[in-house]
Amino acid sequence: MKSYLFAFFFICTFSYSQAILKENTQLNDSVDYYLEIATFNKEDKHSYNRAIVYTEKAIEFAKNKKLAHKLPDCYLILGNIYCDLEKTDTAIENFIRSINLYKEKEPTSNLALTYYSLGKCYLEKNQVELSEVYFKKASEIYESLNFNDAIQLINIQKGIIQKNKKNYNKAIAIFSSIINSINNDTFTETKVEAYYQIGEIEIINKKYEVAIENFNQALALNKENLKNVQLKKKILKQLSHTYKLNKDYAKSQEFLEQYVAIADSLGNYYNHSLTEDTFDKIQFEKQLKTIEQLDKDKKIQQRSLRFNKLISILSIALISILSLLSLSLFKNNKIRISTNKLLKEKNKELTIEKNKAERASKARAEFLATVSHELRTPLNAINGITYLLLNEKPKATQLNYLKSLEFSGKYLLAFINDILEINRLESDKVLVEKINFNLIELIENIRISFNEFIEENNITFHLEIDKTISPTIIGDPTKISQIIINLVNNAIKFSKNGDVWLIIKKKTESDTDIELSFEVRDNGIGIPKDKQATIFESFSQGSVEVNRTYGGTGLGLSIVKKIVEILGSEIYLDSDTNKGTSLQFDLAFKKGTEDTETVPQITIKETSPTAKQKRILLVEDNKINQMITQKMLEQKGIPSFTIDNGEEAIEHLKTNDYDLVLMDVHLPGINGTEATQEIRKFNPTIPIIALTAISLNENREMLLSYGMNEVIMKPFVPEEFYEILFRFLNTNTEE
Repeated sequence: MKSYLFAFFFICTFSYSQAILKENTQLNDSVDYYLEIATFNKEDKHSYNRAIVYTEKAIEFAKNKKLAHKLPDCYLILGNIYCDLEKTDTAIENFIRSINLYKEKEPTSNLALTYYSLGKCYLEKNQVELSEVYFKKASEIYESLNFNDAIQLINIQKGIIQKNKKNYNKAIAIFSSIINSINNDTFTETKVEAYYQIGEIEIINKKYEVAIENFNQALALNKENLKNVQLKKKILKQLSHTYKLNKDYAKSQEFLEQYVAIADSLGNYYNHSLTEDTFDKIQFEKQLKTIEQLDKDKKIQQRSLRFNKLISILSIALISILSLLSLSLFKNNKIRISTNKLLKEKNKELTIEKNKAERASKARAEFLATVSHELRTPLNAINGITYLLLNEKPKATQLNYLKSLEFSGKYLLAFINDILEINRLESDKVLVEKINFNLIELIENIRISFNEFIEENNITFHLEIDKTISPTIIGDPTKISQIIINLVNNAIKFSKNGDVWLIIKKKTESDTDIELSFEVRDNGIGIPKDKQATIFESFSQGSVEVNRTYGGTGLGLSIVKKIVEILGSEIYLDSDTNKGTSLQFDLAFKKGTEDTETVPQITIKETSPTAKQKRILLVEDNKINQMITQKMLEQKGIPSFTIDNGEEAIEHLKTNDYDLVLMDVHLPGINGTEATQEIRKFNPTIPIIALTAISLNENREMLLSYGMNEVIMKPFVPEEFYEILFRFLNTNTEE
């Protein structure tokens, strides 16, 4: 099956003439050239190691030359090579990459083939529900393209699924339909496979004569060439076995001798094929190169004896800010806990103390929101200057320090975002979405995103999903993702060299509703009994030693608890020291429609403005932010003019033309939203993008309501900044 699956792919895409290909062909480098060599080595020479090498060369060439439209085919070929090598997980990863890239185009036969290949891989892993999902997607595309013969490939797999489920009559009906519908020589092997599968079912039914008849039909159809010889070998072996069951020992011996003769000839043919260790050798060579590079970097670091003074000062300032903020928030949290205990002890003063607690909570929220908001401005300067320095080709001795500063800035930004998320969840302004989504795909994507972290911590990850669960449900996929990601991240972090389980079971089900039980379990360090009462409080990690050893903000479980409560449920903890931890919660959903697609993730692409010269007006009062923004625009060759207040910006735009305005929200005098409203009175078309260190009381929808076209949040993420900027500049040019 694998061989003619791969053959079908090249009939649909390349139509290669592999018989005349030689490795010394004098051609210019190209993706198709490398893929042709890879295919030749796999199909004709059975040299899988060379096939992998040339496919990866094609991927590297496509990336270097920015040939994004070539990458989906490259990953599809690489996935099929690993599928032949029975490296199913690696094959799945490459098929998923291919699907994500194909989805940017109209549905094609290659996309359908990728869905089909992914379905086969999940079938080999005995994940029947997932395989059926992808076979269905492949069928829909083939039907829309009128590729009726190709649909029979999928019907073969559907028949095998029914066979594995012991629905033998349904399976035979599917295989018989395939036999009667195929008239194309290209798909003869599909017909052969159908006869073979019927034969295997008849052996199970103990109808040996019928089984022999179907195996002989398969043998007669099978052509004697190298690509079909494995299938012939399989048929001969089953014929020998079936004649033996039918007590015709002479015939059994005859077919057994034919099987042995083919096996011997194959042994000589595959002298140059891939050995069992080739995959591991390829991986080892990659690791060896990485180790050599790390060794070089280490020697350079050892020779470096001087620190860059500017980087040292910025690093110390960053650490000091983080320490002061953590200390302040920790003390504030302790005061809140103490106040709650005091309220329970003094029932007579309940009303007065309750009001005090509410005022303290409000002050705390306002304090955290204000501090988090105000920290974004200096943090924008730190991250922005770091980004600019990294793009100015720093010395090798400075690069590591800049990377460390960049990491620290991103860590602090994540910390501030967690604080704002806690405040947002406590503000009663959170809306729960109710949309169709595929739960199985969502969980699988989350698992794939953790692959690198799992390998770093040497974790054995177990994903157990009840196979009877309907995959499409109605709910809030974003909030469910937040819960699962936080819980799995904690389990991996605190269970190094151990095991982590993600278990989803069905509790109850009706025609319209379903209730699911979610559990994340590990066998890590566990949580002491005396710390479990406060483990869901903000900034709580069990002990100072745990914080120092494993890091983190201590906000993850607090965020999870609040989201679970917003979704109408509770989370339960079961843990003990050195015995692991289990966190479990139940959620109720409405059933969704099976043909609903999940919302595609947005991928930020690097683009560039059109050839026409652009002019941008920057309205920003902070001098450092002015410098950083101007430098980022200069790196893309875009000229800008800067004004530091809203009043002048309004008057300036009345007499000057610009292609786009970058408008800071918080300006002295007239703020950015008021200035935008005034500009819209005489210029309703110019794109105006808001720049803001967004606070608890601000949101994107509110800013857009004033006439702004988009919002960029400080500190800037360079890729997002350029993507939004070029999107509006290019749109303006096309108009």
